[in-house]
Amino acid sequence: MSYEVTNEQLREHFKAALADAEALVKATADMSGEGLGEARSKARESLRLAKAKLEETQEALMQKARGAADSTDAFVRDSPWEAIAVAAGVGVLVGVLLARR
Repeated sequence: MSYEVTNEQLREHFKAALADAEALVKATADMSGEGLGEARSKARESLRLAKAKLEETQEALMQKARGAADSTDAFVRDSPWEAIAVAAGVGVLVGVLLARR
């Protein structure tokens, strides 16, 4: 199973889920019985898919964050003085940018 879900794909799943939920609201006003059950079933499935995609995306982001944290940790442990120099350089750069405001 691939965890690569683009923002656009996620957005489309949520749009579909919202559209189905809106259809359910409209259906409850003037439908009964089978039509209402059909709308509920479609909305429920759409929301289930959107939730599953969201969970997959969250897991993928967590894995990427763990990987970045592990890489950073390894760099700092292997090269502490370089890490301090990089942090100081970023601090100076941020200070210069803020001073220009």
